[in-house]
Parts: sequence; structure tokens; C-alpha cells
Amino acid sequence: MKTLVIAEKPSVAQDIVRALTPVAGKFDKHDDYFESDSYVVTSAVGHLVEIQAPEQYDVKRGKWSFANLPVIPPHFDLKPVDKTKSRLSAVVKQAKRKDVTALVNACDAGREGELIFRLIEQYAGGAKPLGKPVKRLWLQSMTPQAIRDGFDNLRSEQQMQGLADAARSRSEADWLVGINGTRAMTAFNSRDGGFFLTTVGRVQTPTLAVVVEREEQIRKFVSRDYWEVHASFLAEAGEYGGKWFDPAWKQDAEDKEKKADRVWDARRAIEIADAVRGKAATVTEESTPKTEASPGLFDLTSLQREANGRFGFSAKTTLALAQSLYEKHKALTYPRTDSRHLPEDYVPVVKQTFEMLADKGFQHLQPHALVALNNNYIRKIPRVFDNSKVSDHFAIIPTLQAPSGLSEAEFKLYDLVVKRFMSVFFPSAQFTVTTRISQVQGHHFKSVGKVLVNPGWQAIWGKEAEKEGDENAKMLVAVKPGEMVRTESAEAKGLKTRPPARYSEATLLGAMEGAGKLVDDDELREAMQEKGLGTPATRAAIIEGLLNEKYMLREGRELIPTAKAFQLMTLLRGLEVEELSKPELTGEWEYKLSQMEHGQLSRGQFMAEIAAMTERIVKKAKEYDRDTVPGDYATLTSPCPKCGGVVKENYRRFACCGADGASEGCGFSFTKSPGGRTFEIAEADQFLRDRKIGPLEGFRSKAGWPFVAELALVYGEDEAQWKLEFDFGDDGKDEDTGEIVDFSAQQSLGHCPKCGSPVFEHGSNYVCSKAVPTHQHPTPSCDFKSGQIILQQPIEREQFSKLLATGKTDLLDKFVSNRTRRSFKAMLAWNPEEGKVGFEFEQREGKYPARKAAAKKTPFGKAATKTAKAPAAKKAPAAKKAAAEKAPRKAAVGTLKPSAALAAVIGDGTYARTEVVKKIWDYIKANNLQDAANKRAINADGKLREVFGKDQITMFELAGIVGKHLS
Repeated sequence: MKTLVIAEKPSVAQDIVRALTPVAGKFDKHDDYFESDSYVVTSAVGHLVEIQAPEQYDVKRGKWSFANLPVIPPHFDLKPVDKTKSRLSAVVKQAKRKDVTALVNACDAGREGELIFRLIEQYAGGAKPLGKPVKRLWLQSMTPQAIRDGFDNLRSEQQMQGLADAARSRSEADWLVGINGTRAMTAFNSRDGGFFLTTVGRVQTPTLAVVVEREEQIRKFVSRDYWEVHASFLAEAGEYGGKWFDPAWKQDAEDKEKKADRVWDARRAIEIADAVRGKAATVTEESTPKTEASPGLFDLTSLQREANGRFGFSAKTTLALAQSLYEKHKALTYPRTDSRHLPEDYVPVVKQTFEMLADKGFQHLQPHALVALNNNYIRKIPRVFDNSKVSDHFAIIPTLQAPSGLSEAEFKLYDLVVKRFMSVFFPSAQFTVTTRISQVQGHHFKSVGKVLVNPGWQAIWGKEAEKEGDENAKMLVAVKPGEMVRTESAEAKGLKTRPPARYSEATLLGAMEGAGKLVDDDELREAMQEKGLGTPATRAAIIEGLLNEKYMLREGRELIPTAKAFQLMTLLRGLEVEELSKPELTGEWEYKLSQMEHGQLSRGQFMAEIAAMTERIVKKAKEYDRDTVPGDYATLTSPCPKCGGVVKENYRRFACCGADGASEGCGFSFTKSPGGRTFEIAEADQFLRDRKIGPLEGFRSKAGWPFVAELALVYGEDEAQWKLEFDFGDDGKDEDTGEIVDFSAQQSLGHCPKCGSPVFEHGSNYVCSKAVPTHQHPTPSCDFKSGQIILQQPIEREQFSKLLATGKTDLLDKFVSNRTRRSFKAMLAWNPEEGKVGFEFEQREGKYPARKAAAKKTPFGKAATKTAKAPAAKKAPAAKKAAAEKAPRKAAVGTLKPSAALAAVIGDGTYARTEVVKKIWDYIKANNLQDAANKRAINADGKLREVFGKDQITMFELAGIVGKHLS
């Protein structure tokens, strides 16, 4: 009989095998597990299973409405994580073995590790429990002896029940709040039509609220003028600078901008400068020795913050690099950690790591590693080695494996971790800080200098240790005791107060980590002290999620909230469900989950409270019956196009409010969120001024598909009103009018590949100047034309000019297939054989080399690349005969029979599904059934009405409807 040990990661499984081999005998290695006479050791790769609502309770996206909310299933089903299905199958296979009679949970020591194992165990059992006893391995150190000690002291399943309940409850509560909150807010925002996806979550939304609150502070900030008086003093040893300050100044609690060295009146600042200029000054000074210890070891969040500040790496990039250094190069320890300490038994391993760095490390670090070893720096330092501060994992440090073949970015990150690791064992840096006060005519000027006495740990960093803009880092020339100095110059400098800085990823990660400080309640703040918003492993994904959902934009290193973010915060305040945007929610959960872990709160009680909260959120959104949501709304600078009145923002629309800005106006308005994408104020102003804007990204169809489009403000004669319309850049739309086109004000993009004439922008296309009527050529003689938006990918002028000049664009990555709705990457290339622009796909290095096509000269004088279709080379007679014999077999692949209604359109017989869709499209085009106003809509004639069941459908519905008529 054998015991199955399930670790969280393959590397931990290997560590366990190495530790057990001396006591359990030799292990044989298999593809997904190790096996000895008494143990089978395997591992997950993080979460292999996730929770989902049972099918009968799940609400599909197309039915997201209040009628189907809230979704509170009585239990949760499990589903495999798509990326790791094969690993799950391998682990379950071992768990179900008849000779495996017991299991050991060796996942990471914490709530998430407990959940990973429990879900795998439940999934392996299926409809009934697996029924095999479980013990818990609880490790806080990965040394072989610590692992063996852990197996000697396995915890019982009963001991872990509180942690298991807390883990499941947190997972299910996040699902309930996230799913119901997102669907309720989406349903509320989609009431006027369309699909306006509005995601919320326990961690995501408070994080966004932090960024929005900072942006509100910036927008409301009123800059004020102030002055500083700077002087230069001449001593026997040379010159030094000083800044005026008021020694009697006291801090103003109501005005944080007031400081000892600021003067708020220009005249007074000039008077001070004039009073001291050219006068003698007395000098007093005080020198104080100071020490500065190295910052602590890295956890993931501090590493992400440092890498963002030093190299501009995003949190996501840093995590990916650290994961690569951990998994691929085996050069760093596990990166998804929230600990900045090491286990107390790790001193020997640290010493071995220094020996590796001294022997095989990078050349610039080897001397420092030798200094540490020769001077016995590696010892049990309490601020580094502390078991009480090691949770699931310890700090990120280099392993005993010296890496090779690192990319430039990997090298930067590894070097950063190694330097920080070495620094914590070196002595503190020692300085002498001198504060000098120069008094002249009753005015005081302060000068501060910092002299490095012993670099200590800063020797490892060299110039990197110097803090940018550190005024204290200046060297001060010496002044003899009793020496009088002369005020050589004095100047009043006019400055302005600055608003608080926008968040970067580094500062936002810090805000997430320290979110507990924002909580007033002592117990909740204590509960959040170690947690913050999210975990080190999830914070990067939270930030990326906010960027992907267009709640924030990344400009340089700044994170800027969008109009969609402000609209969400306005909605949560208006609906009185602000708890979704407050870190207190996490604090309250952490407090109660901690109680559950210690048996002071039942899982049932906690989940009942979560269900009640979920029902309240949905009820608030569902029953909100006012015309608008109260908020801080903007007034546009562009006037109403109908009456010239003032246009103001409300929750859902921009609407005319009359000439006085306070009446009902003329009735003109347009939605703030067409296609689920919210206008920025500047965009709305531009749209109103220019009557068009775009192409813009981020729109969504009613089914939730993303798309790109231009918007136009069009006057409808029938309604006598201006209205917003989408312009998808469809070929021929409002462009082939026969009117003379004037290109004289435009600059050509290049030469037409068909006739060599200049190519210009025209409407939503790029066209040859001879493809439309002009004064020079009233009768078109060329047909070259290409859309400015192709499959939702905007084609910029620069890219189309490049196509005309070289034959193809750069690789573009936002095409979306009409058939599969999936995005893809391609280059646009001119195909001379077909006489049109087509796709060229990136050559990837694969198992088989790409076929070489014969090069042909293009009008650009370069070899043409193969695009959508290229004529096949002539086949030998035998090949022709073989192909002819095979053709009938290929045609007989279709086995689906159409219904009578469908057969009336495409004919009776058997077909492949793709063949049916093609035949219907041929029928639609032949009978001109695409709607003239909306090319994405199909009008039904008598035959198609029997198939569609209604007068009109969208192209997205076609495949689904056709499927119902095939058997």
C-alpha cells in the first residue's frame, strides 16, 4: 500500500523526493510522478481546478439581465483549468490507483495551497468522495531535514478543517460578488440597449477606486504661487549654497502646502533677497554620524515596485521574468511570495549561495561575495532569518544554480535580486550629515551636506546607491570656526505648488499592499495588515485586468483612469453599494476568515452573509428608478449642433440644456457609451465639434464581441434631429456618389500599385486618384481601393504608405476573424496575381520548414510574397490524373441534411456545414439582402424568413440559426 504526496509545484515535488530518498529508498522517475516502495510523489502546477455554478444555475452572457439575477447556487461544481487539463488527469490517475490508500497534502502552507489540494481531491472523487485518509505536510523551510521533520509531524485533516473552510469560502464569496456584481452593473448600464460590460470585484474595484480618487484630487487641485530664496555664500575654502527658512515656523494642519522654506508673497521674497545680498553672515553647524542599513529582501510586490521604478518593467513583465528565472533557469526561488524573510535554518544554504556567487557568479559581483565570505558576514541576522515572518514561501533570493543564456531583461532582474540579497548581509553604510545655518541680517539659510565615511552595502551598488535628487548628498566646503562668510548672491525663485503625482505601477502596488492603512476600524485594519488588496501573485493580474477592461490607460509610467472608471464610481455611489469600492470589504472578509480558521465562525454563517450582501447589491441596481445617477458631471465646450445651447453630461448621455445651461433644451442628446465604450470628455467635445471621430477601439456588440469603428453625428431629415451613428468603413458606403472629388488639400500616401497614380484618403478608404471622379480625370479608370479599417484593425496612414512603398505593412495584431471572432496577427501585402491587398502571415519556426515559393517581381520592384491564394504550379500529367481521381471523394465529405425550409434555399442533398453557410451567403449576395444601412444585418425574403423565423438577423446569428436546420 502506498501514500500519494501531492505538491503544488514540480520543483517542490523534486525537493520532497530528494529529502525522502535517504529514509524511503530509491524513487523511480516517470513522466508526471516519482515512485518508491511506499510513496508516489506528484504535483499540480498551481490551480488545476476552479469552481463554477451548476449548469442549471449558470446564466450565459446573452441573458445577463435582472430577470436572471442574483445567481446564488446551493453548491458549486468544479471544472478543469483549460491550460492544465493534462496535468490534472495525471494527478487524478494517481489518486485513483487501488494501491494508493492515503494522501498527503504537500501544497504550499497557506489558504491557497489548502484550496488547490481540496479541489483536486474533490474532483478526483467525482460524484462521491474519494474516501482516502488525508494528512497535511506543513513546511516553512525547504531544506531536506525540514522536509523530513515535516513528514514526521503530519497534521490531521481535522486540524486543517478551519483553514479549508476559509479557503473555500473566500473562493466562493469572490465568485458570488464578482459574478453578480458584474452582471448587475452590466444589466444596469445596458438598459438603454447594447452591451456595456461593467466588471466589478472585491479586489479590482477598490484598486480602481484608489486610482480614481487620486485623479479626482489632481483635477480639483488649484495651483498656487510661492517663492523660495536661494543664496550663495563665499568662504575661504570656496562657495556653498543655502535656502532661506523660517526657524519659528510651525506646521499648519489645515494647509499641508505651507512649509518652513516657502514664502507666499513675491514682494517679501524679493525684500529678503535684497536684504542679504552682499552682506556678511555668521555660520553655525552641526555634524551627526548616521548609518543606513540595506533594504530588506524582496517579496514579489517589492520586486515589482523596484523593477518598475528602475527599469520601467510592468508588474506583469516582472512576474513573467521572475517566473522564467525560477522555472526555466532555476536561478531564483519561488517568486509569488509575500514574505521578505528566510527560515531560521537557512543560514548554511545562504553561505553556499555566496560561495556559488564567488565562484561562478557574474564578474562584477564576485569580489563582493568574496568580501562577505572572508569577513564572516553571513550569520543569523534576526531581520533576515525569522520563522514567524515566513508564510507559504520565503523571500526571493538566488538559488545555488548559476544561470547562463539570460536575456537582457532577465539579467537585469536577476542582477537586482542578487544585489539585494548580498546587501542585507553587508554592514550598514556610514555617513556624516552636516547641517549648516548661515545667519545674515536676521535671516536664516540652511545648507545640508552628506559625506560617505564607509560605503558598507552600498559598495555593491556603486553609483546606483546614490538617490536621485537627494539634496543631502551635496558636499559642503569647510568653514573654519568663527569664520564670517559673504553672501555673494541671493535670488527669489518663483514656483508653483504641484498636484499629487499619478500612480505608477510601482506606487499602485505599494498602495494595494498597504491598503489596510486606509481602513478606520482597528480590527479590520489588523486583519488586513499582512494581506492588503490581493496577493503578490495576483496584483499584477489585477492591474492588467483594469487596463484590459479600459478602466485605466498606461501613459509612460503613469496609470490614468478613464471615463469608464469614473462612471463606475459614480454608479456605485449613486446605487449606495460603495462597499464594492472600499478596502474595508477585504478587511471584513479577512477578519471573518481568520475567525473561521480558528473555529470561531462557521462557514455556513459566513456564506449566508455573503449571499445577503449579493442580493442587496442586485436589488439596489434593479430597483433604481431615477432618470439619472447623481454625480460630478462636466459641461462640454462645443455647442449644441441644433440650437447652439449648452451641452452637459449626465449619467447616461450628453444632452442640450438650452442657452442658459439649466433648461430642458431642444431635445438633442447622444449616448455617453455607444457600443459599451464610454466617451472621454475631450472625445465628446471633439465629436460634437467635428461631427465625427475615430476609428476608436473598445466597442462591443450586443453579444459582447469587441469591435473597432468610427462614429459620425448625422442629421436625419425625417426626425429633424442629429443622431449618433457607427461608420464601419464599409466599401462603397456614401462614397460612390459620382461627385467630383478634390484631393488638392491632401498629401499623397504613395503610388497606386495598379496604375502608378497618387493614392489618397477618401471617406473610409484609401483610393487611387483615378478610381474616383476628379477635375483632372472625370471618368474613373482604376479600381484600386482598400479600407482604413479591415476586420476591426485600423490601418494607419504610415502603415498604408509603407505597403505602397515596400509591398507590405508591419505585423498588425488587431484583426478579428468574422467567422471565429478570434483576433489574429498578419501583414497586409499587395498580391499582384489577384490585383488586390491580401494577408501575409508571419513565418514561424516550426517542426517543418516553410515551402519556398518562386519569387515574382511586383510593381514595387521586390519579390511578391504569397498571400491569400496563389496560382498553383503546373502539375505533371500523372499528378493531374491522381488529383482528378481524388476529387469526387473530397466533394462527398458533407453528411448533413438540410431541413425542407433550408433546402428551398440551397437545394436538397448532403453538405458540410461550411458549404451550407457559403451557399446561403451566395444567395444573400445574389438577391442583395444585406441591409443598405447596416451591412452586418441580413433582410429575409420569403424563403429565408422560413429559415430565420424573423424578418432580419445579424451576420453573427447566421451560423447558429443554420445549425438548427441541419441534421
